[in-house]
Amino acid sequence: MDMAHALVGIDVSKKKLDVALLVDGKIKSKVVENTAAGHQLLLDWLAKAKLAKESMHVCMEATGVYYEPVALALHDSGLRVSVINPGCVKGFSQSENLRNKNDSVDAALIARYGAAIKPMPWAPPPLEQRQLSAWSSRVQALKDIRQQEQNRLEVHDITGMTDVAEHVEQHIAWLDTEIKKLEKDIDDHIDRHPKLKRDAELLSSIPGVGNTTVAKILGRLGDIRRFDNAKTFAAFLGVTPKQRTSGASLRGRTMISRTGSKSMRAALYMPSLVAARHNPILKQFSARLLATGMAKKAVIAAVMHKLAHLIYGVIHTGKPFNPNYLAKGLAIQDGI
Repeated sequence: MDMAHALVGIDVSKKKLDVALLVDGKIKSKVVENTAAGHQLLLDWLAKAKLAKESMHVCMEATGVYYEPVALALHDSGLRVSVINPGCVKGFSQSENLRNKNDSVDAALIARYGAAIKPMPWAPPPLEQRQLSAWSSRVQALKDIRQQEQNRLEVHDITGMTDVAEHVEQHIAWLDTEIKKLEKDIDDHIDRHPKLKRDAELLSSIPGVGNTTVAKILGRLGDIRRFDNAKTFAAFLGVTPKQRTSGASLRGRTMISRTGSKSMRAALYMPSLVAARHNPILKQFSARLLATGMAKKAVIAAVMHKLAHLIYGVIHTGKPFNPNYLAKGLAIQDGI
């Protein structure tokens, strides 16, 4: 990392990329379209800087899916790329006491963040993982539409609009069929790739973690082995405790940090509810917390935290879930 002396900050949006090249404290700016042609134009512009590729470090924020094409293009060209949590960049901007905010300012800010922090390089997820993530998202989208239609069906039944209700029922039936097809396609996709299949079998061994959750974990998180330990993995998900105490005046309630992926926390919520009832380790764990008077929502948050540890554990060890493993350790911990 010490070899890099040219930082490239990119502020990514749907249609364009604002680029800041930071060399020896001086900034050069460029704006290109967020398209394949724009990505090539960016590479050509960087080449004109006459800097060795190994001396350049490109940093950008993880903004939805819009960063992925340019990150892949730059990585494939041989450049070192880092994808940064937007919350980290926001905190860095506050440390600089910035008063202005626009795309060019943000690009320069990202470049300075990269120079100061030297974030770890980003490795693009394999194609099979990206495909799994896309299909999992599609299934969830259809399920959301189905729930909306079921809500509409109830309204039409109450108001006596039977003809409209029949049409909604037909749509719900079609959605059910499509969801089942896609879920089978996802299962087949996982079975075709040995690494995904092995990890899926390990995750499925945890009571409370079903096929839908397995597909979301493998598709959106990729290889969990890249995390150094279970605490790092839980912190990445944003399910670690966040304390708010200072001196004698501030005694805030401890809650989960929520600094990670919102969609992954949502994906773990229902499995945590199931695990609190049927997972022998987490059932005992949640019962003990409830007995202390802890609020139910706080107990579920604690179960999510422990479930993240179990997920990391089976993947890291390569062994299926064992109800006797860590049971004693979980029983004596404070719960969050």
